[in-house]
Amino acid sequence: MSEINLRHITTEGERWDQLAYRYYGDAFAYERIVVANPDIPLMLVLPGGLELAIPVIEESDVIATGELPPWKV
Repeated sequence: MSEINLRHITTEGERWDQLAYRYYGDAFAYERIVVANPDIPLMLVLPGGLELAIPVIEESDVIATGELPPWKV
């Protein structure tokens, strides 16, 4: 069975952890987005206009950490 992905076009200054928080509610779940986009260089801040695949996950796969994302600490 193939994995289902959403399509996200980055805006200047977005970060992997912000995307993970936006789509999964967990800033620390960014690794699954990085893995789904092997052609995108791993950088702290993303440039605008990149097309990223955001893997769709089951709600039961998301672990609530109860912690604030790093940009809100």
